[in-house]
Amino acid sequence: MSPPQTPRSGPGPQQGNSQARADRERGSGTVLALGLAVLVVLAAVVVVVLAQSAASAFRAAAAADLAALAAADAARGLTPGEPCGVAADVARRNGARVLSCSEGSGSTVQVRTELEVPTPLGRATGLARAGPPP
Repeated sequence: MSPPQTPRSGPGPQQGNSQARADRERGSGTVLALGLAVLVVLAAVVVVVLAQSAASAFRAAAAADLAALAAADAARGLTPGEPCGVAADVARRNGARVLSCSEGSGSTVQVRTELEVPTPLGRATGLARAGPPP
């Protein structure tokens, strides 16, 4: 009769494979977490750049609106000054410069402005036309 077999305490063939696999995958969670953190930071940077560009576009449009309104008042004789000169002064006080200013029929004025400070996505411009009420 053969002696009874006792179970071995060392790793068997299946346990050895899983131990080797666990060693190969050690630290993979850290790499994944770092990759996700970099992705979140990049997404935040993109959102900030887009928000800054949108805010600059609104500022350029507001400067154009105000400049056109002031120029239209000058064209109608409500305020002193030459319309495009008044528009340039108002745009400058709002952090912009006038790219173009043209007087139209019926005391209307069209003004295109550009912000003095460029944004990461280029220069912000605004366009507005103003005149007497209908």
